[in-house]
Amino acid sequence: MIDALAGPNREGIPMIEPGNSTTSHLLRLRLFRAWLTTCAFLYAGLAHTQPTAPVPAVDLSRHSVPLDAIYFDTFRRDIRAVPLTLASQGLIAHLRDAIPPLHHPKYESRTAADWLTNDDIVIGYAAGDQAWAYPTRILNFHEIVNDTLAGEPVLIAYCPLCASGFVLSRRLDDRVLTFGNTSALYQSDMVMLDYETGSYWWHVAGEAIVGTLTGASLETLPAITTTWEQWQTIYPHTKVLSRDTGHRRPYENRPFARYADMLNRGQFAFPVSGAARDGRLSPATTVLGVKVGDAVRAYRLDDTAPNAIMDSLGDQRLVVFTAGGGTGGAAYKPVARGQKLTFVLREGKYTDQETGSVWNLAGTAIDGSLKGTNLIPLPTKTSFWFALVAAEPDITVYEAVSGQ
Repeated sequence: MIDALAGPNREGIPMIEPGNSTTSHLLRLRLFRAWLTTCAFLYAGLAHTQPTAPVPAVDLSRHSVPLDAIYFDTFRRDIRAVPLTLASQGLIAHLRDAIPPLHHPKYESRTAADWLTNDDIVIGYAAGDQAWAYPTRILNFHEIVNDTLAGEPVLIAYCPLCASGFVLSRRLDDRVLTFGNTSALYQSDMVMLDYETGSYWWHVAGEAIVGTLTGASLETLPAITTTWEQWQTIYPHTKVLSRDTGHRRPYENRPFARYADMLNRGQFAFPVSGAARDGRLSPATTVLGVKVGDAVRAYRLDDTAPNAIMDSLGDQRLVVFTAGGGTGGAAYKPVARGQKLTFVLREGKYTDQETGSVWNLAGTAIDGSLKGTNLIPLPTKTSFWFALVAAEPDITVYEAVSGQ
């Protein structure tokens, strides 16, 4: 077993060579994460992020993925990782919540969030007449938010290493779970844990992969990843996750700005294998994943212009609105007031051909005879391609037909 002071060299991590800009950036990224966890330990007393009751030890006898493919980030300056099979209980406990999650955090008004720029990326969630925005500039440093919004216990989870962010329900059967960070990764994607059973959860899959809850999955709730400019235009009364988190972090920094280029050169921060190396798209292509039953499809989000994509998945007609600029999108059932709709992009606006009504990214008609009507959203996941295909190896990629 390996304790908190030792660890074998990571597999798949390039050696740091003078003059190699890609590997030098990888080193800076690893040093940043090492600094991040140092801050977490140093300022742990500023906010109560640890569970109040002991977290049960994970049951390693139950798992759905190879245990030696799960790697703990030791945050060591010598770029080391430890597979779960070699990790001591002391190391596991030492690294738990090293990147501190937020529990029922503070929010501020849109106008108070003047530190955000128009092109900042947020994960947006709306329920009824309420809306919340979670800037990735904050999530880079916390990754997990546990909260209750409009009566629903939710988990906002974001992994900077795969640009995957979504909102999940924390309800599982008759219990409500609370989530933390193991500091481990599977397929270079965050591995979470629930405090109630100690089970490990693969972030992008929303599924428990180690422990007593292995095989259980969380419900994905409709959310939109987009720019702050677009979100606040749609929801001017939105609340925004506050920087007053109880932790001292340089939320103004963007430490992962060059990470996509590194991925597309085949340099993963942690080992990946199998489906994660699927070559249909470049690893860091941002995609919107839509799942209907057992059918899953990826829609590329790297076009500079927005689009309205009509498609069918399984037995479900759907429309995908892409925001343009490589940011995000959303999927809906194209039916309003009992009428089937067909959408096109007309003069840069999502428009249904049947009534000529204009719709926004949130699926609300903002002009025309259907003004005020809302489309029924479909749950989606925005992520880098490599992470989504690792979780959904049978995923198909949408290919535009002529004229689409």
